[in-house]
Amino acid sequence: MEKFTTLTGVAAPLPMINVDTDMIIPKQFLKSIKRTGFAEGLFFEMRYREDGSENPDFVLNRPPYRKARILVAGTNFGCGSSREHAPWALLNFGIRCVIAPSFADIFYNNCIKNGILPVRLPEDDVDRLMDDAGRGANATLTVDLENQVITGPDGASVAFDVDPFDKHCLLNGIDDIAQTFEKAEKIDDFEARQKEAQPWLYS
Repeated sequence: MEKFTTLTGVAAPLPMINVDTDMIIPKQFLKSIKRTGFAEGLFFEMRYREDGSENPDFVLNRPPYRKARILVAGTNFGCGSSREHAPWALLNFGIRCVIAPSFADIFYNNCIKNGILPVRLPEDDVDRLMDDAGRGANATLTVDLENQVITGPDGASVAFDVDPFDKHCLLNGIDDIAQTFEKAEKIDDFEARQKEAQPWLYS
């Protein structure tokens, strides 16, 4: 998993509440578990018209938001089903941080496990960042995880809270598999003791 330290990039405004995981990545794209190849399906039903052409009114189809690294959204982002494909699609598109007043718990945890920083902020702060994100080419935010601060294009900053363990995992690029490898010595010791005590399990 790629480390998350400081991210500076274009922020795209998505002033919608209750954006569920089927809106983020519709069910027809859930045909792979490779974690790649989902960028095209991100917000598919809003990004594309029925004839397959792009919807020019959707934010991610407008320059400079085509290269957005940050998404500023409304309350209860990521609700609905628990599909991990939702953060995969965001990550494949290039989005490493989602800012919202609240998130669905499973989506929030799936983001952490995939190197995306979900930031919860009071609605007033989100509204200000949403306004910053609406500046087009000037919609650049800096998210500093180490110091837990988001800085807007005018230099104003807002602090955010994050669970210490989540912060440790993101800063060091540690996903669930890496967490297991951190315990490799203890696992090896356990297996050695078990083989000695219960050799028939390994015959």
